[in-house]
Amino acid sequence: MTLLMIPAPLMLFNLTHHLSKRLDTCYSQVNQNVALDRFAKPAGGVLETSVVIIGAGIGGLSAAARLAARGMSVTLVEKSDEVGGKARRVEVDDKLIDGGPTVFTMRDVFDEIFEDCGGRLEDFVTVKQAEVLARHAWDDTETLDLFADPERSDEAIGDFAGVEAARGYRRFRHETRRMYDILNKPMMRGDNVSSPLPLLWRIGPTRFGDFAAMRPHKSMWKALRDFFPDPRLQQLFGRYSTYCGSSPFKAPATLMLIAHVEAMGVWQIEGGINALAKALQQLAESEGARFRMGENVAEILTDGSGRARGVRLASGEEILASAVICNGDPNAIATGHFGGRASQAVKPLASHKRSLSALVWYVHSETSGFDLTHHNVFFSRDYKREFDEIASGRSPSDPTAYICALDRSANASGCAELKGRERLQIIVNAPANGDTHSYDPEETRQCTSEMRATLQRCGLMLEEDMPHHVATPAEWERLFPATGGALYGRASHGSAASFLRQGPRTRIRRLYCAGGATHPSAGVPMAALSGLLAAKKVEQDLASTKTFHRAATHGGTSMPSAKMGATPSR
Repeated sequence: MTLLMIPAPLMLFNLTHHLSKRLDTCYSQVNQNVALDRFAKPAGGVLETSVVIIGAGIGGLSAAARLAARGMSVTLVEKSDEVGGKARRVEVDDKLIDGGPTVFTMRDVFDEIFEDCGGRLEDFVTVKQAEVLARHAWDDTETLDLFADPERSDEAIGDFAGVEAARGYRRFRHETRRMYDILNKPMMRGDNVSSPLPLLWRIGPTRFGDFAAMRPHKSMWKALRDFFPDPRLQQLFGRYSTYCGSSPFKAPATLMLIAHVEAMGVWQIEGGINALAKALQQLAESEGARFRMGENVAEILTDGSGRARGVRLASGEEILASAVICNGDPNAIATGHFGGRASQAVKPLASHKRSLSALVWYVHSETSGFDLTHHNVFFSRDYKREFDEIASGRSPSDPTAYICALDRSANASGCAELKGRERLQIIVNAPANGDTHSYDPEETRQCTSEMRATLQRCGLMLEEDMPHHVATPAEWERLFPATGGALYGRASHGSAASFLRQGPRTRIRRLYCAGGATHPSAGVPMAALSGLLAAKKVEQDLASTKTFHRAATHGGTSMPSAKMGATPSR
């Protein structure tokens, strides 16, 4: 776009905003320097910073962007050479394949993050809304698409399972929208709630009936029967519990609201979720955040009063800070991966309370038979047996398989004209036993054969000798220690599950948690919200010490910081 194509008022607005933003940065930098003088040490090998963030996952990146935009000095330390965390990339056959999450929902969360930093999401990544939410198959004759247009989904479900099924879907849409509206602000975007009573208070006494209507004491599977007598539709909508690593037979019916989150819109990002992570890095860096890539944190430091005061890298270098945010699984803290003192910050998670793990195939292959769209699901013949096998510690013998066909668009006609090999990410749910089970080559081959059998039953054929790599729960454990390969933290099983997740604050003052294993839940937008919640807690706690409230001026007096002077009330 050339300057001639930008309306003059918009140019003036952008210029004014840019100048204001740079002035804010100048005030903020002076402000940071004054604050850092309070504890700076003229010692070699020690870097002073206001906030240090461990891990460049979506949560850590979101926190870094917010805090930097508010004038804090931020240093983010990441053990990998690339940002993203689970949103990594895997190279197969000289092709880069999305290594983690592939579904992008709740775009408004990221619009707000970028706007908060004076930017726009679409200035950093190319985003387009999906026409088809997902394509679902049970065999080579039964296929059902869900659409961004709810009326098209109504019609498709009616054609697939009858008029009564379409009516049930309309009731389901109404109920899940109601659940979302009730929980969105007080629970998903609010502070951690440690029991139902504070949540009820935030919802409001006039809406206690709404809370009961969310069926917190009823399993998701049983609740779905109220809407869908057809077991195939129960299976389809029950699968949404796996978005947070849980079984639909044990998860509360409240998780049905995930279906509404997806129905609100699914977007495709050119370059995948990893491109979003890189955009967040650019955004944070534009606000002054520093990134230390390829550096491992060996210890979270505490002072004599038990307050977090920074980190020690594996190299021995110390980074002192007023606050520390750990964007990793809280169990890594609890089990001593960041030092013995820090282990007291959070409670350890028992292995039987872990979420699901996954077997993930990164594939470069020709395909035939089934017309893939961007998101595709191929269901097992017995969903109950599938989750029973996982609960017993075995990979499913007849698995449900999800495929993200990265080179295909999410339009109604798929991309049948695609020729040659294409990039696929294939996911099968698995037990989180990567710290006790090795997954030897023979077992991995067996799992691959069972995955292929599901796809073939539904009409999709892959190359026999396709280039691929398989990530097992054991590999996930190596990448993310102390998880057993669990990809979503604590499983959302039982009515109290949502109140048991680790919140942003820990037992150690000035040490905070963020990421998909913390409140509010797993998934790309939830991880971002966790980072924003942690950042808000940092703002509140540091503001209460007046550390960032005043900035020096040329006249030697003090004035409120342009960005931190008016800390938002929460």
